[in-house]
Amino acid sequence: MIHASCNQLGFIRWLQGHLLPCPFKYLTGIDCPGCGFQRSVMALIQGDLQKSFLLYPATIPLILFFLYGIADRLFKLDNEKHIIKKTVFLINGNIVLISYCVKMWHVYHYGSYAY
Repeated sequence: MIHASCNQLGFIRWLQGHLLPCPFKYLTGIDCPGCGFQRSVMALIQGDLQKSFLLYPATIPLILFFLYGIADRLFKLDNEKHIIKKTVFLINGNIVLISYCVKMWHVYHYGSYAY
C-alpha cells in the first residue's frame, strides 16, 4: 500500500514538472482561454476539487463532455443530429468564455491574479 502511494506521488510530481507551456502566453505574456487547465487537472488528480475549480472552472464539465463523447461513440447515446453533444459543447464553451472574461477582468482591473 505504501509503495503504491509513493509511486503515485512520484508520478504526480513528475507530471507537475512536465506540464506543457502555453505558446500564446509565451509570445504575448497574456493567459489564453485554456491557461490553467493542466494545473486544474493536476489538482483534480490529487483530489482537490476546490483548487481545481478555482484554477479552471471548465475542467470538470470538459472532462465529462469528453467522456460522454467516448460513450456516445461506443453506445450511440445521441440522436443523428447530435443535439446533446452540441448543447453540452455550447455550455462548455460559455463556461470557458465567462471564466476567461472574469480572469482577465481581475488581471486588468486589480493588476494581479485574485486566485
